Order: sequence, then structure tokens, then C-alpha cells
Amino acid sequence: MGERGYDAVVLRNNPDLRWLTGAERTFDDESAHTAFITADELLLHTDSRYYGTFLDRLGADGPWHVDMGQEGHPEWVAARIRDAKARVVAIEDTLDLAFFDELGQRLSDSSMACLLPRLHGDILDLRAVKDDEEISLMAAAQDITDEAFEHICGFIEPGMSEKRIRAELEGYMLGHGADSLSFDSIIASGPNGANPHAQPGDRTVRAGDLIVMDYGAGYHDYHSDMTRTVSVGEPSDEQRHVYDVVRLAHETCAAAVHPGVIGREIHELAVSVITDAGYGDYFKHGLGHGVGLEIHERPNFGRLFDRPVPEGSVVTIEPGIYLPGRFGIRLEDFGVVTADGYRPFTASSHDLRAICV
Repeated sequence: MGERGYDAVVLRNNPDLRWLTGAERTFDDESAHTAFITADELLLHTDSRYYGTFLDRLGADGPWHVDMGQEGHPEWVAARIRDAKARVVAIEDTLDLAFFDELGQRLSDSSMACLLPRLHGDILDLRAVKDDEEISLMAAAQDITDEAFEHICGFIEPGMSEKRIRAELEGYMLGHGADSLSFDSIIASGPNGANPHAQPGDRTVRAGDLIVMDYGAGYHDYHSDMTRTVSVGEPSDEQRHVYDVVRLAHETCAAAVHPGVIGREIHELAVSVITDAGYGDYFKHGLGHGVGLEIHERPNFGRLFDRPVPEGSVVTIEPGIYLPGRFGIRLEDFGVVTADGYRPFTASSHDLRAICV
């Protein structure tokens, strides 16, 4: 703030607030909180539904002053700007337009002049490098995810629907330590697996299918993310060959990761391996994304990410090949970029697993 000449910063994005406050398992999907930060004060506006929890998490003597005044958030911010005599107040570009418009109107109604420059993801960049506690939480989330994989491989039988498998998988995670799900789990069997983000449906699993399972557990607000493709019965020679290409792309890219590598270059390496094998037309999504308090955050291994990937960041590697109308294969780990390279949290094997045999 001092370097940029900001008198204050206003934040409303819940993952940013969770990271800054350290208040675990308090923020949900509602946009119910606003932080006003100056060089001297950390102020957080919330309402009665969360106030007691914040006091429990942050402590009455902590650095954050929590306010549950009845005024709306834009009105509250305008009053804080007035009290601080702030003239340059930075806002994140995730701020919703309704809030921004009302804040501007409140300032105008009070005859206050204030510049509102954008942060443009500055907090996201700070969040990109994880500390030891964050890494420990994500490793714990992945432990649950790996255990769930072992469980679901022993549960699936021909005739089960994708929805039934998803229910069992998610129930297992929530019953074995997960606080939440990282996202809506993907269970895609047979030709549905050729759609990278297929939604589980009523299709029933049958012998000869490949099943793409993409899922993760939430633990103390941090996430895991993993994809495994399994075969119902012994895979065909073609299925095994395509799987081997995906595995080669994954492991080649993982071996090339190091601090400072340009994210796009790792993506292009995966494209090169898959293209050389003759499947370049069937891999179109980004190779990987950052994981933390959100399931998609900075940095990433995508074709547009031209920035260095820092040591301490946590990123997925998830190449895939998707043959329309036939089957799809994806292999995903997530791990931390260390001084020695890429260290996955994921413990499940890269071998193609045949189930129901």
C-alpha cells in the first residue's frame, strides 16, 4: 500500500478474506463481509450470522476489529473512507458492480472525492506462494482423496449409474474427514468421458468402459484435486495405448517443473508429447491450475500464462485425451513446486487400474 500510494484497501472476496484473517471454516458462498484496511487498522464488517464465529476464530484481542453494524456494506465503507480521510482506496477487480456503483453514489452524496484504483489480483499473487501450514492442510485433504479412490474402486460394479458412484464417493469423503467437497465431482463413463467436464448422469457402467473420476476434498478451507481413469474389466489394447500416452505426458511435464519455469512452457510440453503420439487434436484444455483456498487460482500451466511459476506454489498437472463418442482419459495430480522440482501430494498410482475383475 505504501509503495503504491494507497490510503486504504477494500476487499470482499471471501478467499482473500479467509487468507488475510486466518478465520477457518467461517466464510461460505455468501458475499456477507467487507474488509477495510489502512496502515493502522484492520476492520471487518459482517452481520449477526457470522459475528460470534469471527470472535471465536479471531479473538477479542486480535488485530482485526469486527463490526456488525446494521448499515449496508457500501455505506459502511463510505463512512470508513470519511473517518480515515482516505483519498486513494484500492479495490479488487472481483468487486461486484452493484457494490461499486452504490459506493460511488454514497461518496458523491457525501461530497467526498476519492480515487478507486484496481488491485488487479494482487492478493491472488500473494496467495500463490503457500506457507507450511497451507501445504500441510492440502496434503491432509489429498490423503482423504486418495483414501476415497481406494474405496470407490472396491465399490463400483457394472450396472451402477454415474450418479450412484458420485454419491458414494462424496459421502465417503465427507464421512472420513472432509469438511466439504472441492467441487462437484465428475464421474464420466464410456463415451461421457470424452467430455472433460461431464456431469454425472443416469448412464450405467458396463464392462469395457473407462471411467474418468475427477474430484477432491476440502479441509479447513483448502482443497485437493485429483483425476484417475479406471477400466471396468481389462482395458483394450487401444485404451491402454492412449492411457500410456497420457501418462507419458503427465510424467514428462512433472519432471520438467522447477521454480521460475514459465507456465505456458509446461503446457506446451504436454501438447508436444500428445501431438507426437498422434492425438494432438484431442487435448484442448490447459494442463494445470493453481490450487489453494480456491480450486482454480494462480499460477497455472496454461497456454496463456506467460509468467514464472514461483517456488511454493501448488499446481495441478492433468493432461488428457478425449475421443468423441468413444472414451476419454485424464490423469491428474496436484503438488507443490519446490527447489528440487515438483512434489505431488497425490499418492495414488499412475498405473491404469482395472476394477470389477
